[in-house]
Amino acid sequence: MEHRRPASDDPIARFLELFAVAKRTPQIPEPTGMVLATVGEDRRPSSRVVLLKSIDEDGLVFYTNLESRKGREALSRPDVALVFWWGPLESQVRFEGRAERVSDEEADAYFATRPRGSQLGAWASEQSTPIATRAELEAKLADVTDKFEGMPVPRPPHWSGLRVRPTAVEFWKNRPNRLHERELYTREKQGAPWFVHILNP
Repeated sequence: MEHRRPASDDPIARFLELFAVAKRTPQIPEPTGMVLATVGEDRRPSSRVVLLKSIDEDGLVFYTNLESRKGREALSRPDVALVFWWGPLESQVRFEGRAERVSDEEADAYFATRPRGSQLGAWASEQSTPIATRAELEAKLADVTDKFEGMPVPRPPHWSGLRVRPTAVEFWKNRPNRLHERELYTREKQGAPWFVHILNP
């Protein structure tokens, strides 16, 4: 028996409506925070919080050092998952999809909007690699600060954005007696029609 039906709405548009509410809710200090889950070459999962920088019909974008653990894992095994949890709204949204690198033009445009300190930090930090002391990192920051003094800071070649193109979006809403609302939208590939499934809590 088929338990899915063609979606009458767009899950991205639905997410944006809920996201707008989250951004207006003072009890949610960082509504753009989302947990990114990736899988390494050893098949072990890892997760961390990253910040959503843009979202549209093409997917969700965040930025990172591509040589970091999350960057390496997302590019080598692009099937990833994202989770938003907004406690005051008693709502969770999960995305599953494939990650891909954004264009250099898009990455350059976003990097130019970052505070200068963050731009310099992107050059100084070899993200996810061990360092002996904090002083080592601060010394690298001092070096790149001197290097780019009096000039715009260019985007490092190892720093860019990743776009997650979703093929599944689940909305979860808390309800009494643990009879939560769960609606799962799925599609076979980018641009294909969405179907919606109502899930048991």
